[in-house]
Amino acid sequence: MARVDLDGRAIAPMTICMIGAGGFIGSHLCEKLMAETPHKVLALDVYNDKIRHLLEPESLPWAGRIQFHRINIKHDSRLEGLIKMADLTINLAAICTPADYNTRPLDTIYSNFIDALPVVKYCSENNKRLIHFSTCEVYGKTIGSFLPKDSPLRQDPAYFVLKEDASPCIFGPIEKQRWSYACAKQLIERLIYAEGAENALEFTIVRPFNWIGPRMDFIPGIDGPSEGVPRVLACFSNALLRREQLKLVDGGQSQRTFIYIKDAIEAVLLMIENPERANGHIFNVGNPNNEVTVRQLAEMMTQIYSKVSGEAALDVPTVDVSSKEFYGEGYDDSDKRIPDMTIINRQLGWDPKTSLWDLLEATLTYQHKTYAEAIKKAMSRPVASS
Repeated sequence: MARVDLDGRAIAPMTICMIGAGGFIGSHLCEKLMAETPHKVLALDVYNDKIRHLLEPESLPWAGRIQFHRINIKHDSRLEGLIKMADLTINLAAICTPADYNTRPLDTIYSNFIDALPVVKYCSENNKRLIHFSTCEVYGKTIGSFLPKDSPLRQDPAYFVLKEDASPCIFGPIEKQRWSYACAKQLIERLIYAEGAENALEFTIVRPFNWIGPRMDFIPGIDGPSEGVPRVLACFSNALLRREQLKLVDGGQSQRTFIYIKDAIEAVLLMIENPERANGHIFNVGNPNNEVTVRQLAEMMTQIYSKVSGEAALDVPTVDVSSKEFYGEGYDDSDKRIPDMTIINRQLGWDPKTSLWDLLEATLTYQHKTYAEAIKKAMSRPVASS
């Protein structure tokens, strides 16, 4: 039976140029497209480790529908040709690790703004549709965070729920370089929006709110740099795998929402296949029901990892550290990030389903299975004397 869109029209097979296809989100989106659709993917990235299972062997049912192109979009003349070959371009490429925002601000700004400019330009000039991945960080701090600590208005959703078409984008001072990422992401959003207004670029902007699941981020020293600091959930996973205390930055009081990658990918597929409903829109993609403080997250993950691994938790599972000690000078943070879901629900009829407990259990089960042995081996190696 032919697949149909939300308005009952048959969905024609399309060619998708996916930039950053080898990353966490890209790998899950490629899996979904191969398993459930007839679409073809031109997968662009520097690495293909996370999608190798989709590329080999040639006997896979979707062989021929996914092609990997090893490309760094910073300086590759093939980029425009590949965008021209496709009906739709999805740009997932970014530096999106908070530890880098104030230690590598130039790389962060170049990666998230300068390097994205040619993609927008080629899509606009060649009349190609663009789905651009931004971030919930463009909202910055909530209005509520500027109210007195004891103000009852802090409990009023009007002061902290983030709406795509109404909430202001509030960043810290320039010396707080942590905002380099959010600022670069906001500026590319404004550029894309302007291309839509002035040159009729068909675009959709996605603002992810902490997408979680297998293959996210990296485990330092195993499938990422030893000195690297991934995002909070992978940081906690790494500590649990190594039987180390979970570090709570500034007491772990920041509040976050988390969504399971498979729920989020459902939303992206709806955007891909319903252009008339998605074009010209910015979409929050998160799960407001899965809100916790970072401290509560650490407690839940400790409990779930004990269940998954069969190992007792440490007597003192967490330790408080300052943001200066953990991230270095120039760090700042947003207090609370709760997505408003009105627009995506109205346009695409989408709602997330997976509970926080279930998504953490699925992720930690995968990480324990994938990394536990490698970490034990790495930790048991004798240290070379200098």
